[in-house]
This record gives sequence, structure tokens and C-alpha cells, in this order.
Amino acid sequence: MHENRMSRWGLFAIICGFVLSPVGAIGQQAAKPEGPPRMAPAALYQPTLMPDRIVLTWTGDPTTSQAVTWRTSTEVSLAYAEITEAAASPWLEGKARRVTATTRPFKSDLSTCHVHTAEFKDLKPGVLYAYRVGDGVNWSEWFQFRTAASSPEPFCFLYFGDAQRGLHSLWSRVVREAFRHAPRAAFTLHAGDLVTTAEDDALWGEWFSAGSWLFASVPVIATPGNHDHVSVKKPDGTTVRQVSKYWPANFAFPRNGPEGLQECVYYVDYQNLRVICLNSVVRLQEQAAWLERVLSENDRTWTVVTCHYPVFSLARNRDNEDLRQEWKPLFDRYGVDLVLTGHDHVYGRTGLLMPEGSDAKGPAHAGTVYISSVSGPKMYELSKKHGVDFRRVAEDTQLYQVISIDGPVLRYEACTANGKLYDAFTLKKTPGQPKEFSEQIPAVPERRRPKKQS
Repeated sequence: MHENRMSRWGLFAIICGFVLSPVGAIGQQAAKPEGPPRMAPAALYQPTLMPDRIVLTWTGDPTTSQAVTWRTSTEVSLAYAEITEAAASPWLEGKARRVTATTRPFKSDLSTCHVHTAEFKDLKPGVLYAYRVGDGVNWSEWFQFRTAASSPEPFCFLYFGDAQRGLHSLWSRVVREAFRHAPRAAFTLHAGDLVTTAEDDALWGEWFSAGSWLFASVPVIATPGNHDHVSVKKPDGTTVRQVSKYWPANFAFPRNGPEGLQECVYYVDYQNLRVICLNSVVRLQEQAAWLERVLSENDRTWTVVTCHYPVFSLARNRDNEDLRQEWKPLFDRYGVDLVLTGHDHVYGRTGLLMPEGSDAKGPAHAGTVYISSVSGPKMYELSKKHGVDFRRVAEDTQLYQVISIDGPVLRYEACTANGKLYDAFTLKKTPGQPKEFSEQIPAVPERRRPKKQS
């Protein structure tokens, strides 16, 4: 009888314990339901039979050629690209001509894949084309691009400073807002540090995902930054910096640069514009000799140079004096119009800087505007230096730039990630007259990082 009474009281106490326990106590005793696991990069960025990381570039004349690079699993050993003039009719496949791609294996930190590159040649200037890539069974969607016109017509391009990190979550919005602003852009220009770790396959997967079909429709011009390089130990024990293996794997750029620097030092002529890409990380003197030849032979109305390191740094404790020694005299001598850079993770834009020295002799259209910008979320503190008058600066601001060219007039606009105009100016060239420079800065305060309270 005593044992039964104790048993009944024990059961009653247990029941009361559950009933009277606070919710937290019950939760501690009950198993917590688990959420979904984080997607593993090796699974998320696994190459498959379907083409991905599709990107348009140029290796030749933009009026008559176009290159395309993409990735698949190693099961695809023979790949193709098909192209036809775009039409309103959906019957593209029957009219398309097929180009066999070059294929090579590529090993990343996550997988081994095949990288394919095809080049379309003998195209017509100023024509809209449709193309797709695949293995004959598994095809991408049909993308469209337009070749450059054979004579100057109005066009624009997009310029992005460092993307580097936060590519999936935060850089993507900048790319897409820029496209909404300039949906007919002729190409996108990337001023280095596309990713923060040069040979991290997941980061490259994020970069391509952020650009998505835009990179497959609008050609890419890019210059490598310090984060796009790796350190390599030589047999003699010394260490050298060289561009990541991802660079030639991801992009097919012109091979018109100095020996050993092809595809990261090169130039592209698009209508009346020459774009010159320099590698500001390595071998500056070698590039200077090449640069002088490319500038001296230039017959285009406009000249834009892009490199990663700014000639005039804006971030604290940074200074690229070697660029001012090796390259700036050439920019002055040959009247380079714009120098577009990144690296400092702030925004800064000079006025029209004229050649230095009272005896400096530049061309009739002398004077250069220097710009550094950032499109990704990594931000630094601004520090004006070098006695240069930066006419517009910003901190903690993701930006994209739209540069429009219409004959002798170049229009520059810098916009924030939410599409608001932040900076603007116009350059105009008239035969026999100095280059005209006029600013159209909007009436909004300069953006600065909030100061910490002491």
C-alpha cells in the first residue's frame, strides 16, 4: 500500500512538473527541431553537363568577332557554340552555324571541370546575333549580343571598382541596378579584385552568379588586381607574384600585350575608343615600353586606361609612387582621357589634371581625369593625399559608373547602389582647341563614414 501511494505521488509530481514548467524548461527537455543544413560549396558549385559560367569577351575586332567561354563537367569532352543573326522568329536552331570549341581540363579547390572557349568570326558589324553553347544535347539558353558598328555611333559602357567579397549577397544588386540604368551597354569594365581570394572556386561561382546572364550577353573587359594574383615559389627559392590560373581559364582576352603578360595586359578598340588594360601589380617597366607604343599608334578619339592600383591613392597609408614615375608621364604625353581604377575601397574623382611642369608638352587635347571606385561591400576610410584636388569623394558607398560616348563628347556618371546620381562630368573635344571639362555634380552632400563617438 505504501509503495503504491508513493508511486502515485511520483507520477503526479512528474505530470505537474511538465504542466507547471515554463516554456523554456520544456524546450530544454524536448529535442529542438533542426533547420536545413548550409549548402556546401562543393555541391553548390559542382560542374554538370549543363554549361555554366558563360561569359562574352573579345580576342579580336569587336566589329566582326566575339569570344565566349563556359564550364561543364569533365563528361563533356567535345563542345560547340552555335550562332545566327537574331530574328523575331523562334526558329533559330535551323539557321545557326556551329563552331567547335577548344576544351581543356581545369582543377579547382572544389572539383575538376572542363573549360571551353569558342570564337565567332566573320560577323557583320552592328548586327544583333543569337548564340548558345553546349555539347550537342545539353544546350544553354539562346543569348543575344550586338557587334560594334564599323563607324562611330553613340554607345555607353559600365565601369565597376572592386567587387571582391559579398558577391552573392551585396555585389549582385550593384550589377543588376547598373544594367537597369544602361540596358544597352556595349560592355562592362572591371578594375581588378574581382574576388578576394584568387583561387577560391566558390567565390568565382558567386561572381558569375551575380552577373548571371548579363555576362553572357554583354562582353566583359577586366584587369587583374592584387587579389587576382597568387604568390609562386621559384626553383631558386624566391617568390614571385603572377596572375591566378582562373584568369586565362575564365576569360579569353586579346593576346596583344607584352610577352608573358598576354590576357592581363592588352587593349581593345571599340569604335572611336581605345581601352588599355594594365597590370599594376607586376612588371611595370616592361609595360611602360609597350604602353608608349600602343599610345603613340593610337588613332581613336578617346583613350581610357584601366588598372587596379590608383595613380593617386585615397585610402590611408597607401601610395603608388611607382605608377606616377613609370606610367603617368605617358598619360600626360599622349593625352589619356580617363584612368579608371579600384583598390582603395572609397570613391574619388579628380578634375582634369594637366601635364606637370612648365616645360611639359602634351597633345592639343591634354589632360586626364583620374577615378577610383568600389562596387562591392568592402569599405575603407578616406584619406586625401598627394596634393591632388579630388573634386568628389565618398566613403561607405557602393557605386557603378556609366560612361557614354557620342562622337567628340564623353559623359561620365557615377551612381549609388540604389540608382541615385552621385557624380557627373562631361569632356568635349574640338579640333585645334583644348579639351573641355565641365562638372555636373548633383546637389547632394558627400557621403562619409559616420564617426565613432568618443
